Amino acid sequence: MLNILKTYFGYTSFRPLQKEIITNILNKKDTLVLMPTGGGKSLCYQIPSLMMEGTAIVVSPLISLMKDQVEALQANGITARAINSMNTDTENTSIRMECLQGKVKLLYISPERILAESNYLLKDIKISLFAIDEAHCISQWGHDFRPEYTQLDILRKQFPNIPIIALTATADKITRQDIMKQLKMREPEIFISSFDRPNLSLDVKKGYQQKEKIRIIKRFIEKHENESGIIYCMSRKTTEKVAELLADEGFDTTVYHAGLSNSEREKAQDDFINDRVQIVCATVAFGMGIDKSNVRWVIHYNLPKSIESFYQEIGRAGRDGIKSDTILFYSLGDMIQLTKFAEESNQKEINIEKLNRMQQYAEANICRRRILLSYFGETTDHDCGNCDVCRNPPERFDGTIIIQKALSAIARTDQQIATSTLIEILRGNYTQEIAEKEYDKIKTFGIGREIPSRHWQNYILQMLNSGYLEIAYNENNHLKITDLGHKVLYGKQKAQLVVIKEDTTHKQYSHVITNISPKDDSKENEHEVSLFETLRLLRLKLAEQEAIPPYIVMSDSTLLSLCDKKPVDIQSLDDIPGLSEYKKKKYGRDFVEAIKLYINAQK
Repeated sequence: MLNILKTYFGYTSFRPLQKEIITNILNKKDTLVLMPTGGGKSLCYQIPSLMMEGTAIVVSPLISLMKDQVEALQANGITARAINSMNTDTENTSIRMECLQGKVKLLYISPERILAESNYLLKDIKISLFAIDEAHCISQWGHDFRPEYTQLDILRKQFPNIPIIALTATADKITRQDIMKQLKMREPEIFISSFDRPNLSLDVKKGYQQKEKIRIIKRFIEKHENESGIIYCMSRKTTEKVAELLADEGFDTTVYHAGLSNSEREKAQDDFINDRVQIVCATVAFGMGIDKSNVRWVIHYNLPKSIESFYQEIGRAGRDGIKSDTILFYSLGDMIQLTKFAEESNQKEINIEKLNRMQQYAEANICRRRILLSYFGETTDHDCGNCDVCRNPPERFDGTIIIQKALSAIARTDQQIATSTLIEILRGNYTQEIAEKEYDKIKTFGIGREIPSRHWQNYILQMLNSGYLEIAYNENNHLKITDLGHKVLYGKQKAQLVVIKEDTTHKQYSHVITNISPKDDSKENEHEVSLFETLRLLRLKLAEQEAIPPYIVMSDSTLLSLCDKKPVDIQSLDDIPGLSEYKKKKYGRDFVEAIKLYINAQK
C-alpha cells in the first residue's frame, strides 16, 4: 500500500483515515467516505484499484471532472480511461477493447452510460470495485441532486458481490442515510474525515454595493498577483458585469455560465485550468469538474444558497494545502432573491431551512470555522484564528436608540416599506416614492442621516438576525415588527448592536510565496520567490508541450518543496513530496538543471 503511494503518487505517508478506508475496500466491504475537497478522497479508491485484480469503475457526474482525473492518473503512469460523449465512436470502441483485454485499471463513466453499458461491457470484464464520486448527487436532500444518479441501484442488483464505495465532500446526516439507501449498500463502513480546512481564511463582508465590492476585489487581486482565483456570482448577468468591470481594470478574466455555448464554456474552463487566464467569473456550475490544485482564492460575489454549496465552492481553493483566501459578500438583496428562488422550488421547506443556516453563518459574530464544522457534525474546543471574526472580535454597544429609530419609521409607514425605502426615510433622501407617499412628512424622516447607508444596511441585518424584524416575502418584502421588536420600540427592553468596523482593505492577504520559508531574512525570501517563479514558468512550458494543465505536471506545494530543498541531482528528488517515480523520470532532470542554473546565477 505504502509502496504504491510512493511510486505512483510521490507521498511517503497517508492522510488521516486514508489507510483505514483503503483496507476496508481491499476487504471488499461497502464504504461511505465523507472527506473535504482536497482531503484526498480519490486516493481512497485509486490505490485499491491498483492493488486489486480487474478494472475499477468510477461513476462521475461531469465529463470535465473525468478528463481532469484521467489526465492526472496518466501523468503518474497509470492506465486510466473515460467513456463519454466527447469521445468519437472509434475512441470509445478502442477503450472498450482495452478494457476487455484487461489493460485498464480505472474506467471513468457517467451515470447515464453505466445504464447503457451494464448489460454489455460491464458483464464482459472483471470489475474490482464501483466508486460513486460526488455521491451527494444521488440524494434528493443533497444540494446538487441529479435524477440520473437514482438509477445506480442497478449496480447492486447486477453485480451483488462487487464492493461499492460512495464518496462526497458535502453531506449532512439525512443525505448520508439517503446515499446508503439509494445505492442499496450492505452494512457499509462510514468514514468521516475532519472537515476542517485550516489553510483557508474565511472572511465575510456585509452590505456592500457593486462599486464598493469591485474596489475591494481589485485590491484583493493585486495582493494575489499571478495567482488563480474564482469569483462566484448568483446570475449570468452579474457574472458578465463583474468580469467586464475587472477586465476594465486590466485583470485577465474569463466568464463561465450556462448561457454560453458548450465550446465557449469549454474554452473558459480550459484557459483557466491551463493558467492562460488568472480569474474566472462564474455561476455555481463552475469548478465541480476540475481538480485544479493551485487555486489560491475564492470570492463569493453573492450569498450561496446553502452551507453545502458554500463549503464545496470555497474548497476549490488551496487543494494543495497551501494558505489560500476566501471572501463572502453578503447583502439583504441576496437574501431576498434566494428566498424567492427557494419559495418557488420543488423542495421549498428544505431549501428555506438551508438558506437560513447560510444566513446565520454570514451574520454570525462567533468563529466562522466552528459554525462550518458544527454544521457537518464536527466540534472543536477552540476558535480558528483565521477568520474575520477571530481576527477582529466584535465590540458591542447599546443600540436601543438606533433600533427604535428604524422600528419607529416602519411603524409610521404602517409596515408597508422594504429595506431600501426604510434607509431612504432614515437618511432623509427625497425620492419619487417618498414624495408620492408623503413619507417626508412623518416624524422619523431624516432622523438617522448621520449614519451612512451601508451602516444602516448592516444594522437592519443585525435587527433581522436578532429577531426584532422579519420580512414578509409574500408582501413585496415589506418589513414587519416582531413581538420582540415591539418591546424594544416601546422601551420595555434594551438591545445591543455590534460595532461596525470600517473595512480599510489594508489587510495583508498571505501571498502563496510567503509560505516558502519561515526565515525572516527578506533578501533570502526574495530569492525564494524568484526561484518559485523560475520553476513555475518551467512547469508552464512543460505543460504546454504536453497540452495538459500545469498543476498536473507538478503542484504548487511540490514546487515549494523544490524551492526549499533545492535538489541538484536526481537522487535528491526522492525527498520531494508529490513527485512520483514516473514524474521523477519524466521531469526530474529539467527541474534539477533549472535549480542548478539558478543557484549558479546567485553566486
